[in-house]
Amino acid sequence: MSNKTCIITFEPSGLNVQVPVGTNLLEAAHKAGVYLSSICGGDGCCGKCKLIINQGQIDSRPGTSLTEDEIDQNIVLACRTSAISDITAMVPKTHSLKTGRILTDTNTHRLGELVDQVRAEVFEFDPLVYKLTVTMRLPSVRDNTADLERLYMAVREKINAPVIETGLAVMQKLSKVLTAANYTVAVTIAKHDGVMEIIDVQPAKCSQTSFAVAVDVGTTTVVAHLVDLTNAETIDAEAMYNSQIKFGEDYIHRIIYGEQEDDGFKELQSCIINDINSLIGTIASRRKIDLQDITAVVCSGNTAMIHFLLNLDSKRIRREPYIASAGFIPPIQASQVGIKINNNGLLYCLPSVAAYVGGDIVAGVLSTRIYNKTGVSLFVDLGTNGEVVLGNCDWMVCASSSAGPAFEGSGVKCGMRAQTGAIEELTINSNGDIKFKTIGDVRPVGICGSGLLDTLAELFVNGIIDRTGRFKKNSRWKLTEGGDGLEFELFSPGTDGPGIVITQADISNLIRSKAGVFAAIKVLMKAMETETEDIEMVYLAGGFGNFLNVQQAVIIGMLPDVPAEKIKFVGNTSIAGAKAVLLSKKAHETAEKIAHSMTYFDLMTHPGYMDEFIRASFLPHTDLSLFPSAQCVKTD
Repeated sequence: MSNKTCIITFEPSGLNVQVPVGTNLLEAAHKAGVYLSSICGGDGCCGKCKLIINQGQIDSRPGTSLTEDEIDQNIVLACRTSAISDITAMVPKTHSLKTGRILTDTNTHRLGELVDQVRAEVFEFDPLVYKLTVTMRLPSVRDNTADLERLYMAVREKINAPVIETGLAVMQKLSKVLTAANYTVAVTIAKHDGVMEIIDVQPAKCSQTSFAVAVDVGTTTVVAHLVDLTNAETIDAEAMYNSQIKFGEDYIHRIIYGEQEDDGFKELQSCIINDINSLIGTIASRRKIDLQDITAVVCSGNTAMIHFLLNLDSKRIRREPYIASAGFIPPIQASQVGIKINNNGLLYCLPSVAAYVGGDIVAGVLSTRIYNKTGVSLFVDLGTNGEVVLGNCDWMVCASSSAGPAFEGSGVKCGMRAQTGAIEELTINSNGDIKFKTIGDVRPVGICGSGLLDTLAELFVNGIIDRTGRFKKNSRWKLTEGGDGLEFELFSPGTDGPGIVITQADISNLIRSKAGVFAAIKVLMKAMETETEDIEMVYLAGGFGNFLNVQQAVIIGMLPDVPAEKIKFVGNTSIAGAKAVLLSKKAHETAEKIAHSMTYFDLMTHPGYMDEFIRASFLPHTDLSLFPSAQCVKTD
């Protein structure tokens, strides 16, 4: 690379960065703090990292993802373009993350109800960390017990604490605090592994408040809820997109980035720690809470995300035999990873089951109480991956299928995240009229997961595609030939923007994704000799699941054909489970029992998975008897 440098300016934000000549524009965007969609992690195959070059010289390889019209309009793929001189580039509006649909306040009330129900019915309020006010006898010539031992005796008079530990930082300030407070203090106590740890000592009159934060460390979004530990109330919530997205929109590409770049894994850790600190700082500032009064953080996430959080070795997650560095992580001081709360505050992570079934799924099982039900339940978390749990109080089996990429816009020509302008609902009536709803009720600029699922179902129901997903060329519907084969127009282009289409290649990708989900479900059902009618309840979790049209999902064969009243949306169960653990030691113990008791099916090596996947790669399935609801579909 040349020693010469150039300045890359990104509009409309105006952010710029000075980089060596020859630098890849996607890398330059990362350095400038500009988000560009890059589902493939910069491999040049997803076609999402588009930029419009307004000024400057570039060296660009268009690839097959750009049309001739786009090339004529100076549109390039950032990952396949290098800067030769100073550059001014325009970032398309569809890359903005500010208006994405993240479940925070809209779901806080419902999630609060879910946590309250779990705690009231199963777990008593007994938080992992709490404050205890104690008054000690004053030292004297006749009672010269050391301050630390004096504190221990006072604590043991109030609670059962055979083993108590205290860190050096607390011991160093203890005598000064006790003297100033006349030996009446508020002791912050955390329980872990049968040990009571004193993590802070304050004058009793100074602070009776105590807070903690539950965090869903998601691949796409990070959500934080602030909880008052004195009354179990959720007092605020905040969310943001996971800033690791710039290194790849799924965690496999992020692991690859970490392997290929110097300090790549430290960079991944820094991103997620900064996100968590930003969320906690925002909430604390808004509620005028001192960070020292936040004494614990409970994090729930998939196995890879927890590895990134702690900078554990995650390389073997994506390689045979697909194992994690740690599944059951003991509490650590939050400050050890850089989380800014009380200096001695603790970080708890929910346990994982395997490399591809993590603590977020354990949290889902905990909050839906599948582990405690006599009837068979099915839990499906639809996100970047599709994790599935089947079971009851006697047994639980689980698996993970790579289901989400297409339904999150990957490999779909007009696909995008659930942001302003995304088509989220779509219907086609018998007259050929297409009706849709966009997020924000604005002109459509693309189509997100729920809209893609609707589109696939509507094309099938109206006989525009056959059971293999192929367009019917003799159809009365207008089809055009595009770069990816036949296309069906959903929205016409105009002077105010391009049109929206669904292509033959898009449909194939969507069918593969839905087949992955159902094949995972079917593998578990066959292993446990479970029939569709045996399933008493289906729980749908995750952001995508909240906006899913259940009937459409059944028609295309993504979910078992059960009555609608047996399907329940449960929202972000990852944060709900994290909060339940935070508020109850018994819930924490139960989460560990759940992780221990679930049997993991590795679909990559399972002998029957591929057969089930092939059977599910039709609409709705090769075995139509599994989907009686799809009998209304036109076959002419």
